[in-house]
Amino acid sequence: MLRSLFGGTDTEKEPAKKPGFFERMKQAVTRTRENLSERIEEAVSFNKEIDRNTLEDLEATLIGADLGTTTTQEVLGKLREKADRKQIKDVEELKRLLKAELLAILNRANVPPVPAPEGMPEVILVVGVNGTGKTTSIGKLTQFLRSQGKSVTLCAADTFRAAAIEQLEIWGQRTGTEVIRTKAGGDPAAVLFDALQAATARHSDYVIVDTAGRLHNKAGLMAELEKMRRTAQRIVPGAPHETLLVVDATTGQNGLQQARQFTDSAGVTGIVLSKLDGTAKGGVVIAISRELGLPVRYVGVGEKADDLLRFVPEDFVDSLFD
Repeated sequence: MLRSLFGGTDTEKEPAKKPGFFERMKQAVTRTRENLSERIEEAVSFNKEIDRNTLEDLEATLIGADLGTTTTQEVLGKLREKADRKQIKDVEELKRLLKAELLAILNRANVPPVPAPEGMPEVILVVGVNGTGKTTSIGKLTQFLRSQGKSVTLCAADTFRAAAIEQLEIWGQRTGTEVIRTKAGGDPAAVLFDALQAATARHSDYVIVDTAGRLHNKAGLMAELEKMRRTAQRIVPGAPHETLLVVDATTGQNGLQQARQFTDSAGVTGIVLSKLDGTAKGGVVIAISRELGLPVRYVGVGEKADDLLRFVPEDFVDSLFD
């Protein structure tokens, strides 16, 4: 069920008057594109031929777009080999080769999620630090799945914050989705049990679970999530089928560090990158894929309920240059 949502494009499913997927992605990464593509033009204009000196100028540009030092060095290492052999003729060839390297990194990490057994709901845990847009991203993901004709049950398992429960209920009202909740301070695993029982009885396609956004106590977070996993597997084999980490794109390399910590403790299988439209550092998408081996599943490109796009590597890379 999840697998089918990660192929193809959205343009056929959107009303004709709305911009298509590529146009929306291109608009979202405008600042990153200006920071990257235009500076490549500037770097090449100061050099009559594309050689190691040109690529040294490009290094600062890639790091400035938040690809990170490790990813930048990997990409430039391959380009230097071609430059030494005089295989990069002009700026267009440089861009083509750079796009190919970036796409290869994203495709290596683009592993599809494991589907649920036939007739059972897909269970998606959503984790992330408070303030990254976690609950809002859950609401947008719900809207996205509902627009695909899927039924969703929401589980308010961030029981440590009454505000989180209330915010999720607001999104439930906006999207016409049932929210299973308990009182603030209740047992997250218990409310998850109730949500899965309800979703199974009502034949929901998805259960999306909001979890506590805490990093200060990794041992506690690990224990809590492990208890939730055990609870989920008692009802739905293989659950959770996806653990999505919400990362704020505007935090750049700090977001990568958060992703690294959560990956170590929470078994993350994919990324939701929120606020991509608000940063010139969209290259963090590449850094996350390269350094953590995690696919970016969705990107947030605005504040409206339908401003969540399924991430397509080819379209993302093209939008950075075209």
